[in-house]
Amino acid sequence: MMGTSQVMVCDGCGQNASPEHLAARFRRLEWSTRYRPLHINALLLGAVAPANDAEFIYSDAGVFSGEAAALLQAAGVAAADKTPEAIHHEFQRAGLFVAYVLDCPLEAAGESAAGLQPILAKRIPTMLTRIRRSIKPKRVALIAPELDSFIDKFTAGVLDCMVLLDDAGAFNLAESSEAVARLRGALSAQAAALR
Repeated sequence: MMGTSQVMVCDGCGQNASPEHLAARFRRLEWSTRYRPLHINALLLGAVAPANDAEFIYSDAGVFSGEAAALLQAAGVAAADKTPEAIHHEFQRAGLFVAYVLDCPLEAAGESAAGLQPILAKRIPTMLTRIRRSIKPKRVALIAPELDSFIDKFTAGVLDCMVLLDDAGAFNLAESSEAVARLRGALSAQAAALR
């Protein structure tokens, strides 16, 4: 009798899920759940979770780099001489939460931007529902240029909260320190307006 193998699909990204993929997904989920604020002032929404733990804001990495370092800078959280736990608590107290349309890195290394668009298009309705029903932020800041072609999905009034953009697009944190500074200014201005 021939055995049938079932392909498991990850509920966080929609990709085929090996045991290693699921273990990494559960580890990232545990990290982010631990430091999720009770009341979310701003959801910082990316397109795809980083593959490198040091770039994932909620990891227990000793040194943050890439996107995580940019997010800490935008939040005004200094990382020098602090434990990862202290950094996470400070980020949490600011009412900031980071999530991704795809909660896992792409399995196909080097996936082109054009190839990513259909994957994002499939997952965005799920993310919109999650934002409305579970995350319930006061505002959403898009932080990935890959979401630019979907901005109308986020600004169509379906989220019941303000959407922060960098001019007419997402904040491109990888592009420049100016984009990070603009995100920090937008977060500060909106936090003051919400008081």
